[in-house]
Order: sequence, then structure tokens, then C-alpha cells
Amino acid sequence: MKKILLNAAKIKTELERSELGDVFDTKLPGYHIRIGKQAVSFRLTYRNKAGKQQVITIGRLGVLTPDQAREQATAMLGAVALGQDPQQEKKAEKEQAALLQQQTVGYFLEHHYRTYQGRKKSGGQTIQMIEKHFERWLNLPMQSLGRSQVESWQLSKEAEGLAHDTIQRVYGALKTMLNYAVKRAVLSENPLKHVSLEKPPAGFEDEDDASDSRRYLSEDETAALLDALELYQQQRRTARANSRAHGKAHLPDLSHVEFVDHVKPWLLLMYYTGFRPGDLFGLRWEQIDFQTGTITKVIEKTAHHQSDSRTFPLSGKALGVIKAWHMQNAKPSRGLVFPSPVTGKRMDKKAMQKPWAKIRELAGLPDNLNLYTLRHNFASQLIAKGADLLTVSKLMAHTNIQTTIKHYGHLVQNKAKEYLDFL
Repeated sequence: MKKILLNAAKIKTELERSELGDVFDTKLPGYHIRIGKQAVSFRLTYRNKAGKQQVITIGRLGVLTPDQAREQATAMLGAVALGQDPQQEKKAEKEQAALLQQQTVGYFLEHHYRTYQGRKKSGGQTIQMIEKHFERWLNLPMQSLGRSQVESWQLSKEAEGLAHDTIQRVYGALKTMLNYAVKRAVLSENPLKHVSLEKPPAGFEDEDDASDSRRYLSEDETAALLDALELYQQQRRTARANSRAHGKAHLPDLSHVEFVDHVKPWLLLMYYTGFRPGDLFGLRWEQIDFQTGTITKVIEKTAHHQSDSRTFPLSGKALGVIKAWHMQNAKPSRGLVFPSPVTGKRMDKKAMQKPWAKIRELAGLPDNLNLYTLRHNFASQLIAKGADLLTVSKLMAHTNIQTTIKHYGHLVQNKAKEYLDFL
């Protein structure tokens, strides 16, 4: 058993030897450090009143100083002398903390927060506001709350017509309650501490666009669109090279990146998935599973009456676009897939109007061809390749197949005519 006086200087010397294992203190019985591969921890070995040897971890070096750890070890030995067992007490504290953290929103609201707010002039209104607007959360453990629930909740409230300021006030009331739960030691940390509300959901034309705007691209138009995306990139690269050559060398070089900005991957993803603009603006890396090639998210337009996440398979081309954009952005694990290049937050609902107009001009497409054409083209091409309306409805994230039949059923009828011609 190796022993030294456990102070800062001696511990530093011991660590320089790079030897793993336990080193005991020469003065305080049982007090020692454990030198591991990843960290150094202060520990105490003692015998409980039953004579069984116990080891308890006091804390890590860096979080505690040797003097602080020694003080805690001394206090623990004093408790042992009085017949107490620090290890069992620590275990009981952890179990109690685990139980407290499983308290639901509704339980804490009723048994703790109602009394607290009752002392305030408008406390009753605060309780009613939380009960009303977070009714679906009342049976959820507070510790389980996270970003996905907040996103779904915000979308549902916006769909109900609640003003953004009102939504922020209501959400703030809930976060204040969670902070109080931390103060009461029911939670170790507010689970929504770093979760902020997004801007109101962005969208372009409504899904109920006039039927004459629901058209698909011809083969020539599709080829022109893809060529225009490449021409757009070439023009951006040329413009950037000129800027770098004339006094702006600090600007990033675009000659060797696959995408000069978000425009090409954004538009290609809409073309290959049929997603609404708002769902692309709100798309997050956490919602993409690269292994299964799927996207799982709450559809913004229908979140008010269908708040569950839905999973969408990706074609090989769509997955290729996302993978390339992911790699170009240093493979982030969280955050928006297409954040604003200016603010880093969610893009404004009009952010793609000018880029789309530019691409449309380069492709020679009609001026009245709106962005939703890419979505309608996705559905039309599925049907043209033999997809049934139920499959199209699911991939288009329609809440009712009647919507699919109404807008795309005539394409199936045309296909049926082709089948009849074989008879």
C-alpha cells in the first residue's frame, strides 16, 4: 500500500509518474486518491458498524482541492464513529433524487407550485395558464421535457392562432415553475434551460393553392432546373474568386466546396422529398437518421391536430444531398440543417423567394412558377412511376387521403387509361 501526504504538491509529483492505482494518505486513515486513466478521484475506505469494509467516492481532483476533500473525509469518519454509514446515505440520497425527478408536471403543479403561487396576487392566473396550455404535459415527468416537446407545443399553439408574444409568456411561466423545482431540489437542473422558442413557423403559399398552380415539371424543365442550380453555383464561385482577388482575400474560398451556400441543397431536398418550405426551414440534424436513411419530425402545418412525429424514407439522391451538406458543415449532431447564414437562427419565411427567382430566371422557367411546384412535382412523379395514392398521401404528409385524391387523383385516372389500352 503506497502512502504519501496527500497535498497539492505531492499529488502533482505522483501524477507525473503516470502510475495508476490507489495512493493513501499518511495522516488520515482510509483517505486516498485513485489515479485512473481518465481522472483522479478522492475516496475514503472505512468499516461500517457491521464491520463491512466500504469505499465511498468523495469527488474528483479539479472539482475538489485536496484540502476540501480531506475536510469531507474527516467529517465522514466522524459520522462513521457515530454509527452512521456515508455510503448508504449517499445511495439513499440518489434514490430520493431519482424519485423526485420522476415527478410529473401535474403533480408538482398541484402539490408544490400551487401553494407557492397562492401567495402572489396573480398566482392563481399563472396556475390556470399552465394547466390550460400544457394540458398534454401534465402526466409527463418534468425531467423528460426537451426540445422536441417544445417544438411540437409551439407549433400547436401557433396553429390555434395564439400570438407569438402570448406563446412566449406562457412558455416563460412554465420555465419559471421548473426553476422553482430546481430551487426545491426536485430537479437537479431545468431541462428546458437552454431550449428557446423558434420564430413563428415559416411557409410560403398555403397547401390550398389554386389548382392551376399544381403542376409538375416537364423533362425539359427538370433538366433546365438542374442546369440552373449548377450555373448558379458557378456564378457564385466566379464572383467569390473576383472578390478574393481584389482586396477581400479573407472571404472563404468556394472553389473546392460542393455547395457554395444553402440554395442548391435546400432546393434539391424539396425536389427529392416534397417537403413543405416550413418543414425544411425547421429541419434539424437530430431528426435525420443517416443509418436508416429517414427523417422523423412533426409536420408543422398539421401540428395542431397531429402532434406526433412522422418518419419519412429518403431516396438515395436525397440522402446523398443531406450527407454532402452534413459533411461540408463539419458533421454537426444538433441544430438547424439550414440556419440563416446571417443570424444562425431559423430563416425567415421569405428567405428562399429571391434565390428561387434567380434559379427560375437561369432555368428560363415561367415567372409564375412558384416554389410549391417542386412539392407538386414530387407527388406527380411518384404517381407517374406507379405509386398508389395511399403511399403518395403518406409521403406528402397529408392528414387525409381525400386531399391527395382531390389534387392528384386525376393523374391516377390518366394512368388507368394507359392500363386499359393494353386490353
